[in-house]
Amino acid sequence: MVKITYVEYGGTEHVVDVPAGQSVMEGARDNNVPGIEADCGGACACSTCHVYVHPDWIEKLPSAEELEEDMLEFAHEPDSTRSRLTCQIKVSEALDGLVVEVPERQI
Repeated sequence: MVKITYVEYGGTEHVVDVPAGQSVMEGARDNNVPGIEADCGGACACSTCHVYVHPDWIEKLPSAEELEEDMLEFAHEPDSTRSRLTCQIKVSEALDGLVVEVPERQI
């Protein structure tokens, strides 16, 4: 299991164990993390699983693909450096300790 910390907009932290192979979005959904709506179920067809990746982790993640970048244009207050869709981040042992911050709201 990989530990991922989801930080709500108000600062509440949820540290959860997510199995390798799942997405960061599935980890949030399966552990009832508030603020990750995941309306499309992980198909990269919306932006309701948008998060800001903690600066310490940005360089450790694979780059966003073009479809994800397109969907991020619809996210609430996207950040060109830190915004990612959690449905597009696959969990691996290398992500143990990942910290993501949930935006004020999802669109």
